Amino acid sequence: MNNFLQRWTVFAGLVVVWQLLGMVAEDPFFPPPSDIVTAAWEWWVLEPENITEHILPSISRLLSGWAIASVIGVALGLLLGRSDRAMEYAGPLLVFLRSIPPPALVPVFLLLFKTGTSMQLATIVFGVIWPVLLNSVDGARSVDVTKVDTSAVFRIPRYQWVLGVVLPAASPKIFAGLRVSLSLSLVLMVISELVGTDNGIGSQLITAQREFDYTRMWAGIVLLGVLGYGLNTVLLAVERRALAWQPRSRDEQHA
Repeated sequence: MNNFLQRWTVFAGLVVVWQLLGMVAEDPFFPPPSDIVTAAWEWWVLEPENITEHILPSISRLLSGWAIASVIGVALGLLLGRSDRAMEYAGPLLVFLRSIPPPALVPVFLLLFKTGTSMQLATIVFGVIWPVLLNSVDGARSVDVTKVDTSAVFRIPRYQWVLGVVLPAASPKIFAGLRVSLSLSLVLMVISELVGTDNGIGSQLITAQREFDYTRMWAGIVLLGVLGYGLNTVLLAVERRALAWQPRSRDEQHA
């Protein structure tokens, strides 16, 4: 609890410093937090249609792309992680694809899917699948040898072995990949909305920039930060509940 209060005290102090510096500098490019909050209130509260037209579609794309990438990444990662031969053949291809920056493929996805949700989902899925996939491979490889031998002795069916032995053993590393991919999905959601769309948080950011409305632009940036913090908090709560059987350090217990 003390650590929680200390973190938020430091955060509040930084906001106060930002407010004072912004008021002194009077720089239109870096407005004080009070102006940003006012712009956010006018943008998202006094104009509630923006929530349904921009915020909710962005969140839907983010979560949909992340969910698709997570399912594919975990399934393929467990398969490759338990097969040395499959990983031997697929490894070079995975390294090649992972090395391609997702924003560089936006023009390709525009050609394949045109503008719209399909292009945006393709951009998000391609960019966020790698942390989940690679962590799933690593987790599947880390299954204890004793558990593997015991499962073989008792002739446990394949699907029960995967769901009851491999998946729980790989879960800590899978969740680590899910956290990283969730942060990336927020970034790629914004990138995918900068091109060929007229709704979403990303499109509103670029519109505010073009109209030289920098306070509104900062309000969008703060919204992204709040959104990312909220999603990460929810995922951490799910992870702690799902991995409650694992022993935790004293620092983690008091976090």
